[in-house]
Amino acid sequence: MYIVYILFSRSNEKIYTGHTTNLVKRFHFHNIHGRQRWTLQYRPWEVIYLEVFEDKPTAMKREWLLKSGKGRAWIWGKIQQEYYAKGFISNDLSD
Repeated sequence: MYIVYILFSRSNEKIYTGHTTNLVKRFHFHNIHGRQRWTLQYRPWEVIYLEVFEDKPTAMKREWLLKSGKGRAWIWGKIQQEYYAKGFISNDLSD
């Protein structure tokens, strides 16, 4: 099982998209133990969206799509429309 996830730093208005096989461990890494300069400077992060895939190539393809201009526009639209109202974004991909 592979998870594509989106993290949001509300205090800094930043998003981070990645994939993992262990979301809890990866989320803990981003917020506590990680030393990657980019994610380190925008803590705290919260998981606002995820999708589950059976295989790594499919998960990576979806991650790349979400990191594209169209994908980032979709994420920011969902943040504006849903996150500020509900605290997360839905997985309704029809938007």
